[in-house]
Amino acid sequence: MKNLNDIQALYFIGAGGIGMSNLVRYFLAEGKMVGGYDRVESALTRELNAEGAQIHYQDDVALISDVFKDTKNTLVVWTPAIPADHSELVYFRTSGFEMMKRAQVLGEITKTKRGICVAGTHGKTTTSSMIAHLLKQSPIDCNAFLGGILKNYNTNLLLSKNSDLTVIEADEYDRSFHWLTPYMAVVTSAAPDHLDIYGTEENYREAFAHFTSLVREGGVLLMESNVSIAPRLQKNVTLYRYGQGIAGQACNDSPDFRAENIRIANGEIIFDFITPKSVVHNIQLGVPVEINILNATAALAIAWLNGVSDADLRAGMASFSGAQRRFDFHVKTDKCVLIDDYAHHPEELEASISSVRKLYPNRQLTVAFQPHLYSRTNDFYPGFAAALSPADEVILLPIYPARELPIQGVTSQLILDLVTTPKKKIVEYNKLVDAIKKEDIDVLLVAGAGDIELLVEPLKQKLQLT
Repeated sequence: MKNLNDIQALYFIGAGGIGMSNLVRYFLAEGKMVGGYDRVESALTRELNAEGAQIHYQDDVALISDVFKDTKNTLVVWTPAIPADHSELVYFRTSGFEMMKRAQVLGEITKTKRGICVAGTHGKTTTSSMIAHLLKQSPIDCNAFLGGILKNYNTNLLLSKNSDLTVIEADEYDRSFHWLTPYMAVVTSAAPDHLDIYGTEENYREAFAHFTSLVREGGVLLMESNVSIAPRLQKNVTLYRYGQGIAGQACNDSPDFRAENIRIANGEIIFDFITPKSVVHNIQLGVPVEINILNATAALAIAWLNGVSDADLRAGMASFSGAQRRFDFHVKTDKCVLIDDYAHHPEELEASISSVRKLYPNRQLTVAFQPHLYSRTNDFYPGFAAALSPADEVILLPIYPARELPIQGVTSQLILDLVTTPKKKIVEYNKLVDAIKKEDIDVLLVAGAGDIELLVEPLKQKLQLT
């Protein structure tokens, strides 16, 4: 394996992915030649090109610059989301290039750093972003490779000259997180997902159990109190649990770190953060939605364990602006609300809808949801229907296939048939904006991990004109 310091050029296949793009930025910052391919041009790929990358959007070997065709000095980084017959991928594989998955590269980068790795079916982007912000705005400082664009910094990569702490969103897809060697690890949840990869729920949870065994000797494992996996700890690894009470009630099982005395009123969420040794009173959430209480508790715990002061914990959490597409407000008026959320698993969708309901209990909620992957829809369509049913109206888009080919009989209709709210329909992707324009929208939640995000800005413009 080449030493990353000796590599002069890197070529990324799938360069515009949120996880790949922070590596593109990292190697540009290291002074390397960086190029790549992505299927579609986006605001993010345009930013990467402006920063010095050479990214194109056609699968064509002829478009690859000669600087990336030297087998001795080029590393090819690819993502499992790329089809095996992709011509550029085939060219590099059959031409003697060293090739690494994104997770392998991240693992190599962080071997000599103290990695704070956040894993979980859901919550990992927000939690890792919160940890990064809490550390970055304090004297402790950090680096961070994030799975979302952190709005406080308008990037998914944070670098530090003073700290070797490195916050990493640890992705479980394709067992990617098994390449990491955490100094500290967080497990936010282990609700089954990616069964196209893991096959069974037991195999999925086993992957998380193995992840816990990777925490270095003398490190820390922090797990949400309801996560049902048995951790495997190396010598002198300390296990902590975290959780929360509900508004007006204490936390029943009293985990090591917890949010209590939760107050939700007037668009604000304030709580007391309980540590094993102290109480930090009056933590205020900068993004005041209920699902962030638990994420914040995990982030505060990791920051506290790394020496962030009580005052900096309060200031950091109050100033946290959130990550793009994580309960992201685009319109927020008395007349209309538009929220965009990455939710693509039934539990995420249920939590997101519940949070909207508690924020706006007396308003009409419309949810526009784009299912992500045929396999996930096939595995969890009853759960998606149950999560969507509390909405006043449900609008489903066709399934976003991503890396997959269609599965016979698996369409959004499977979900729609089980949704119990009477007002429900399927709308084609390119007709959603016009369909929304014709309705009297009060609160609109746009959800999904596919390209529905590209419709948010047109929806915002239409809603602001009505």
